[in-house]
Amino acid sequence: MPTVQEELDDAEERLKASDDVEHPHAGKERIDAEELMAFVLEVDELEPRDVDRTLKPKRRRRFESLLERRLTGIPTAYLTGSTRFLGLKLEVGPGAFIPRESSEFMAQQAIRRLRGRRAPVHVDLATGIGPVALAVASKVPAARVFGVDISRKPIEQARRNAERLGLSNATFRRGDLFEPLPGKLRGTVDVFTIHPPYVPKREVRGLPREIKAFEPEESLTDYSPTGLRLLRKTVDHAPEWLRPGGWLLVEVSPDRAREVRTILVRGGFGEVRSTKDQLDVSRVIVGRSV
Repeated sequence: MPTVQEELDDAEERLKASDDVEHPHAGKERIDAEELMAFVLEVDELEPRDVDRTLKPKRRRRFESLLERRLTGIPTAYLTGSTRFLGLKLEVGPGAFIPRESSEFMAQQAIRRLRGRRAPVHVDLATGIGPVALAVASKVPAARVFGVDISRKPIEQARRNAERLGLSNATFRRGDLFEPLPGKLRGTVDVFTIHPPYVPKREVRGLPREIKAFEPEESLTDYSPTGLRLLRKTVDHAPEWLRPGGWLLVEVSPDRAREVRTILVRGGFGEVRSTKDQLDVSRVIVGRSV
């Protein structure tokens, strides 16, 4: 019987050879293999002692079954039913956008701006399963946190995540951007965050198969030619909800950073700038209400 190490090595090579699997950076295939193996072994993550174990036939068959499905492009998080975000284990399944590690940077910036404020209020637009909202609720217990999404399945998953994590200060509402927010929040929000679906409609077909074939299209594009319709709407309406000195944080791909900065400046925000993550690329554009 093969060891866990041998199975991981083989899985990594097979994943590297698959045209249906996205290869965003070196080592991603190994990460996927290890996540699937940890799921099969029923552990949170693999320890050094785990890789020398002999993999029993039943577990090996289960791992092989999951790997075969992964090789067709099905995202790892959908296969395991969960993902991790800033140390939180979150439920995620089909019909919901899978949180990206890059969004942790935006969550950290929101947390830093909310800490120390009196009775802070945070709103996460296009929240999906709620990773940013839940991270803020966890790290800033004094904050009132609202997550909004137009789609039913993600909001249902976000609510289950909040309940399972015991985060009663996070509330999730279904609706279009600002529409489902309580009117009494106008003028009181300290930080808005949004990771908008910014892929132009015509570019969706060029996305990797594991994204376009499995993740919901409305989480990828706003169906506009530029992919900036929802962002423009956010910039137009956020000032009436923000308190003076409040912040709007927008996660974007590095190639859209200049366009997004311009939209915030023209929308009347001050202190607009690009902020860079650990990879030294522009990831979050920030602007302050004046």
